[in-house]
Amino acid sequence: MSRRLPPLNALRAFEAAARHLSFTQAAEELNVTPAALSFQIKSLEEHLGAPLFRRLNRAVELTEAGAALAPAANEGFRALSAGWQQTRRLLDTTSLTVTAGPALTAKWLAPRLYDFARSHP
Repeated sequence: MSRRLPPLNALRAFEAAARHLSFTQAAEELNVTPAALSFQIKSLEEHLGAPLFRRLNRAVELTEAGAALAPAANEGFRALSAGWQQTRRLLDTTSLTVTAGPALTAKWLAPRLYDFARSHP
């Protein structure tokens, strides 16, 4: 068994399949074919050295190993998503463009810009 982290696409396929308990629904969510999703899960199982699903007639269920991995995979992808969104919010900047004549700018706008910028960082 390898100590390295397995491919993230395989983990993502597993997480979706474990959540849906359906390779078809997981494949639809990830916009891949069920065969491609099954291939990713097989590669993850080979990487781990143990099956993660019991493949039944038209259904799947988690093995003991799959049930142990599923919550960690789910939480890991939730944490990545939250971190990504937080970073995007930090980087999102909003700009405001104001056009005004010279007299209005000098007499009214310029004196208020400092307070506005301080109130809206």
